[in-house]
Amino acid sequence: MAWTLVTPASRGIGMALTRRLLQTLPASVPIVATARSDQSGVKERLVSSLDLSAAQVSRLDVQKCDVLSESSIANLAGYCKERYGDRSKNKSSHLRLGLMIPGMLVPERAPDKIEYDAALETLKLNLLAPMMLVKHFCRFLPRKSATLEPLDAMPDSAVLALMSARVGSISDNRLGGWYSYRSSKAGLNQLVKSTDIYLRMQSAANAMCIGLHPGTVKTGLSEEFWESTPKERLFTPEFSAERLMDVVACVQEAGRGRCWDWEGKEIPP
Repeated sequence: MAWTLVTPASRGIGMALTRRLLQTLPASVPIVATARSDQSGVKERLVSSLDLSAAQVSRLDVQKCDVLSESSIANLAGYCKERYGDRSKNKSSHLRLGLMIPGMLVPERAPDKIEYDAALETLKLNLLAPMMLVKHFCRFLPRKSATLEPLDAMPDSAVLALMSARVGSISDNRLGGWYSYRSSKAGLNQLVKSTDIYLRMQSAANAMCIGLHPGTVKTGLSEEFWESTPKERLFTPEFSAERLMDVVACVQEAGRGRCWDWEGKEIPP
């Protein structure tokens, strides 16, 4: 059985991505979505106003996870092993899509604006949280010996997609600033590459890791920049989610281990 994961999914892009999956993936594919609290309320918001069948709603599995706690991530992985199976026992049971998207932004404009505690929290959420998610969920991706069934709106391989940003590109950095955010996203891009190298050895063409850049999205993370962003470049979470899932669906073997923006254009390292 193939299943999917969105973490966290309680608001913003995570919520929009989960709602997109509910509308586009076959009803037979479970969707595990996470929230730190109020899981029942989050589930209600995830399905609100969507035209879904009972089967589409029932496959949505909202579970508790605090992405800043490794023990919470480990507990979620243990739950998924019990509920959806383990590839070591059943080669047909695997994580087909993992969207790992925690993030925060503190826009330091000069070195003397960097605050230790805020920078540490940024690194924890933007880099260490995805790293721990990769640690505990890589084991659910299909091995090279597995046979993957074709799925509508999905690529031929399983995908781990981590939320990156254009400012994580070192070669594209022309403005400076945003020290902790840039550094955390540059580190995340390295995590994407290293994870993909590991998956290439373990899974061959059956699984890959990529980074995604959603553009400037109208969420709490970017609120400070709404007024300064041209209206045509300020996206709703729904628009960004739709475009990102189009990118995921079209990614090919040659695109693995790289970071792709919402238009399907590569962001250089």
